Amino acid sequence: MIPALRGNTSLPVRYLLWDHDGVLVDTERWYFEASRQILEKIGLSLSDEVYLALMADGRSCWELARVAGFAESAITALRAERDALYQEFLQSKPIEIPDVQQVLAQLAGQCRMAIVTTSRREDFDLIHAGRNLLRHFEFVLTLEDYARCKPFPDPYLAGIHRFGAEPSEVIAIEDSSRGLRSARAAGIECIVIRNSFTSSMDFSGALQILDSVTELPKTVAQPPPRQV
Repeated sequence: MIPALRGNTSLPVRYLLWDHDGVLVDTERWYFEASRQILEKIGLSLSDEVYLALMADGRSCWELARVAGFAESAITALRAERDALYQEFLQSKPIEIPDVQQVLAQLAGQCRMAIVTTSRREDFDLIHAGRNLLRHFEFVLTLEDYARCKPFPDPYLAGIHRFGAEPSEVIAIEDSSRGLRSARAAGIECIVIRNSFTSSMDFSGALQILDSVTELPKTVAQPPPRQV
């Protein structure tokens, strides 16, 4: 049995809710790159710093196009171009994260697990065509499965409800401050695994910040006091 979290003497951590992009697959940078290239076509520059700042607040890079005076119909067309380019990247770029499969196999014997992601279902299914990661998870919640995206609590509240769990039984696994804020707003602890693309974000309030997914099994087994 996995020990209880600090300050909780009755309910052990039984459930892990995993983010997806940047944690299970290395796709964050390619979503940014697809967005950057499409915005560049219309004369707008998107740096990774600006993108991450918008992402942290749950805002869209398309705000740059709105500020520049582009109509919503034009932005819809640009978004479709970006989505198509992103799907090209998903099929042609390296997105594997080393050791994820082994860690999932190890944790599957200790916790019940699910994925809570802001990915579109179409992109998610494309990523996992031919991969074998999903066998470790009981369910997947994508963008279409809740009302508001991260950093709102809706995604993680939906995951907690789907499991029928108490928040004190659950830990979220994230790589972004947006996801961390979503988990904390839902009343659950969050472990951050650093991803090279999002590592500059503010992770204040995380239970723990790890440099590799391989550190996760030991951390879940003996969760430390939350880092502030």
